[in-house]
Parts: sequence; structure tokens; C-alpha cells
Amino acid sequence: MNVKYYDALVIGGGLAGLRAAVAAGEKGLSTVVLSLIPVKRSHSAAAQGGMQASLGNSKMSEGDNEDVHFADTVKGSDWGCDQQVARMFCQTAPKAIRELAAWGVPWTRITKGERSAIINAQKTTIVEKEEVHGLIHSRDFGGTKKWRTCYTADATGHTMLFAVANEALKHNVEIHDRKEAIALIHQNNRCYGAIVRDLVNGEITAYVSKGTLIATGGYGRVYKHTTNAVVCEGIGAAIALETGVAQLGNMEAVQFHPTPIVPSGILLTEGCRGDGGILRDVDGYRFMPDYEPEKKELASRDVVSRRIMEHIRAGKGVPSPYGYHVWLDISILGREHIEKNLRDVQEICQIFNGIDPADTEVDENGIGKGWAPILPMQHYSMGGIKTKPTGESPTLAGLFSAGEAACWDMHGFNRLGGNSVSETVVAGMIVGDYFAEYCSKHEIEINTADIEKFVKKQEDYLNSLVTKEGKFNVFDIKNKMKEVMWEHVAIFRTGKGLELAVKELEALYKESLDVKVSNKALFGNPELEEAYRVPKMLKLALCIAKGALDRTESRGAHCREDYPKRDDLNWLNRTLTSWKEGDTLPTITYEPLDIMKMEMPPAFRGYGAKGNIIEHPDSAIRQKEVDDIREKMQNEGKGRYEIQEALMHYDLQPKYKAPNERAGIGNE
Repeated sequence: MNVKYYDALVIGGGLAGLRAAVAAGEKGLSTVVLSLIPVKRSHSAAAQGGMQASLGNSKMSEGDNEDVHFADTVKGSDWGCDQQVARMFCQTAPKAIRELAAWGVPWTRITKGERSAIINAQKTTIVEKEEVHGLIHSRDFGGTKKWRTCYTADATGHTMLFAVANEALKHNVEIHDRKEAIALIHQNNRCYGAIVRDLVNGEITAYVSKGTLIATGGYGRVYKHTTNAVVCEGIGAAIALETGVAQLGNMEAVQFHPTPIVPSGILLTEGCRGDGGILRDVDGYRFMPDYEPEKKELASRDVVSRRIMEHIRAGKGVPSPYGYHVWLDISILGREHIEKNLRDVQEICQIFNGIDPADTEVDENGIGKGWAPILPMQHYSMGGIKTKPTGESPTLAGLFSAGEAACWDMHGFNRLGGNSVSETVVAGMIVGDYFAEYCSKHEIEINTADIEKFVKKQEDYLNSLVTKEGKFNVFDIKNKMKEVMWEHVAIFRTGKGLELAVKELEALYKESLDVKVSNKALFGNPELEEAYRVPKMLKLALCIAKGALDRTESRGAHCREDYPKRDDLNWLNRTLTSWKEGDTLPTITYEPLDIMKMEMPPAFRGYGAKGNIIEHPDSAIRQKEVDDIREKMQNEGKGRYEIQEALMHYDLQPKYKAPNERAGIGNE
């Protein structure tokens, strides 16, 4: 039996995992990061557009602060988020971005004087003050009142990932790539590491640790069409679910991005629309102002995705061999801007579609030759491993999670663009600190014989997969799962479709337990890997579908056509999902969100359909309380930090809760 002992085990080598590992390394803990692939190839590198942080540097960011960012985040979540966590996040984000700058991230900077920008399809001149020259720049993103998405051209995730990976190495963090955690080691409701398979030689090793943090990203690959990398299959969340102790939160909350390119599904960043790009239909007509006159292309992602699909349903889609799509036009931004700030987008369009998005020429039908064909596809998982604000599972001690793998829960039922790449490093900082503290204060309290049982169980399981003569083909099952999820559990959902999905997915799950693995090798065997991954993926798919079926309302990215209203009266709660060994369906319970403890009680988001809310009576009561407290304290000359604390206390490490400095304002 191979056993490796560490103080801190991090599963997942993207931004969240690496930043948490830095926090552990800084405390002198023996720390290891496991990754399916070399960490600098992690899916974090695909983040293009930017990272939200309320710096307030640029002209269009003036007046921005944590309060504005918090309000945008809560509205974006459609009041599904944990507002204390949202506060923790917004307060820390400016510190995170400056830390990254110190680590070498080459943030795009402000140049003083006049510059041209496209706002609402019109060329506009913006004048930047001399005193902000050289400070970190920001661009516009959907669902925000201020321009706060900081960026490095359109390669933000790439530059961030390299900087954080290098920082991890500086702190003696061990990185073991081509390793896959296939089960968690746990005893008496405490996690002690993971059973890990070497993807090269098939060797099984027990990584035993004082604390374990899962940061394996999302589960987009359960869908047929997704922007997610092939490694984003949700296995980290699945092995937490399979403990029978840890729970998943809000799994039905799945985000669809408006602008992946057709047919490859590669994302064209929200920065395209943030910088002034527009959406056009089959006639070349800009249609978003008709649906969202205020926010237009920059409503939140869930809203823009639905509007695109509604417009296609109305017969205004562009026909193609791959189905109907609409156009993304960034040619109006000008070649200079595109080749400087959207050069990765340009390259994607050139390589995968043979078009130059900077081309302003139009054909005989008035359609731009540089317009990119786009269609909403699955993009982000708001659901994940349910955690406390500290990042620790409330039911399985010693198990932490951060980033997209977690339901921390700052996104609720919809995530704002730029808040995910921001969350990776912010949660990596905050949760990473709590994780490191846990690891430094606890010992490994499991004996070798019990570890051996977990190892043997997985070895026996893998041997059984290659020795038994099953009936079903695992690749067929996986493809059917993806089809079902895309057909019935995507942007628009109905009770009838979801009932069918749950029935079909349950049948597929049962089949996945009886697959035939033709290749009998225990290493270098993709068929074997699918055989143990697909049942895990089907469990996640069932959590999504069953959660969506049971939630009879529309909230954020969860859109029930048969229940179009957001129902605060009956559904202002967090979905909690668990899985009992031997069951073929998840167990679902709910955790209520207390309006009377919210700093910002439920109201209209400011975009999307108006009047589409079944209100809770506590909203008006709490809003009056909030207004009265705010008015009284303002009359007493109290500052915004004091007012915020009176409205809703939140815990955060003092170094992160400290005020942020802003140009021309200082530490307000």
C-alpha cells in the first residue's frame, strides 16, 4: 500500500487550488496539489475578459466601492447568494488584484488623457485624469453599475494562472500532476485525504492529510454543448457527494454564456460586449435594446442568453449546418482596439471559423464578413460542494472547497461576469487561510488499517470494472447523458421535460453500473477511466435535474417556463443534495435564507422581466428596517463601514476586512 502524508492536500491545480496552496505554504505546512494536467494548463487559463474588483481608478469606474460591487453581486445572484459571503468577497477583491500585480500579473493600465470607446454602439471620447495614469484599468461587464472588470487584454486567466503557479512553487508547494482523486478518505464525519490514481501508470496511492481542499472546477461536461475544458467533469464534487456525508448546494443553478462561438463552443469573452460589441440577428438587426432597453447586451448572462434563444424562437436566428445562431459584431470597435485588447478573440475567430472579427466589410445581404456566429452554451456551475463562509463543509469536518467546485455561496442562482475569476483568488485567500489554520491545529487521527480499507475498496472496484462482462457501452451512456441534459435541463426548463430527464438519467445511471470494459489494462486505458467517471457524472446530472424539477419557480439561471415567476414566498432557500450509498436518486433538502438577516432584502434586479416576483412579506419589513437604520446613522454622521456593520455583521480576517485605498479618496 502506497501512502503519502501531508499537512495540507489540495485537489485541483487551477487558480483557486493554487492560491489556497500558497496560503498553506506560507504557514510552513507540507502542502501538495494534485492535478489531472500540468497546472499551467488548467481551465483557469481560459478566462479571458477579466476580474472584478472595485478599484474605482478609471473615469467610468469613479464612485465604485465595495457597496456597489456587493449590490451588483446580490442582484446578479437573483437573491440566491449568501450575503455575508458576498461581503467577504467584495471587501477582499481589491486586495487580491493588487497582490496579483505584486506577483507579476501585467494588468492593463490607464493612459492619461483622451481615449475612444464604444458605448451603446456609439463612438465616445473618455478623458482619464492625469493622477490615475498607470493605475489598473477596468472594462464594462454585464450586470454592473460601474466598469470594474480589471483585465490583461483578453488573456486575464492565463496571466493570473502563471503568476499564482509560480508563487506556489516559491512556497515549496509540491505539485503532482496527472493524478486523479477518485474517492475521499473519511471517518467519524471527518475527512483525512483522498485515494488517488496515477493517470500514467494506474498506481493507487492514499494521500493522507490533516485537511483536504477540493478546487476541481465545474461540471460543464455533463452537457452536450459547453465552454468547459474536457477535464471539467465535476469529479471533485462527485467524490464529496459519494461520502454520503458532504452535501452539494444549488446544483440546479447552471449558467449558460451568451457568446460561445459556433460550432466549436469556444468562449468569446464578455469583454467583447463590455468593450462595445453588439448582437445582431439574421437581418443584421441589433435586437437586444428591444428586450432590455437599459442594459441591452450587458444585462446579466442568464438574461442575455434567454433573450437570444427567445429571438431565435421568434424566427430571427441565422440558419447554419449546426442549427440556428445569432451574430456577435465587434468590428465596430475598430481594428486597433481588437488587436490590442481582444487579440485572443481575434485568433479564435481566425483559427476556428476563418473570419477576422476586425473586418468591417459587409456582403450583398448586409451581413458583416467579420461577424462571429454565437449561441448560448453551458458555461459555469453555481452549484458545488456546500461550505460554510470559512470554506469548510458543515457536515464533513476537514473538507474544504473553493472556486467553481464550491457552493460558497456568493453567486446564488446566477454569477456576474468577472466574479468567477475573481472568486478563485479571493476564495483562495480567505478560505485558504481558514484551511491552513485548520491544518495547523489538527492531527491525523485515522489508523493505517482504516486507510488500507479505503485503498482496497477502490482497487477492488477498478479490478471489477475490467474483469466483469457488463452489458452496456460506457461511451454510449455518456453521450446519451449529454443529450438528455442539453434537451431537458438547459436554458429553458419545464416540469414535463425535467420528469423525463430524471427518469432517463436514472436509467442511464443504472446502466453505468454494468458496463463492459473491453480493454483489460489498469493503466493507459481511457475506457476504464470513463467507466469509473461516468457514474459519478450521472450522479451530478441527477442532482441538477432533480433539483430543477423540484424547484417550481424561476430564479437566475434556473428558468422554469411553467413557473415563470421568482417565488420568494416559497422558494427563498438553498438546495442541499446528498447521496446515500446504493440509491439511484439524490436526497434533496433545503436551507432557508433569512430575509430579516439580509443587508439587502429581495427586490427587482433592475433587468429582466419586471413584476415577475411572488414577494415575501418580510422583504418590505426588512427594507423598512434597513432604510430606518441607514437614515438614522447618516444623520448621526456615521460612515458607510459603520452603517454596513449595523445592517449585517460578517466575519473576515482583519487583514482582508481592512479598508481599501482608492485614488483620490484614500482609505475611506
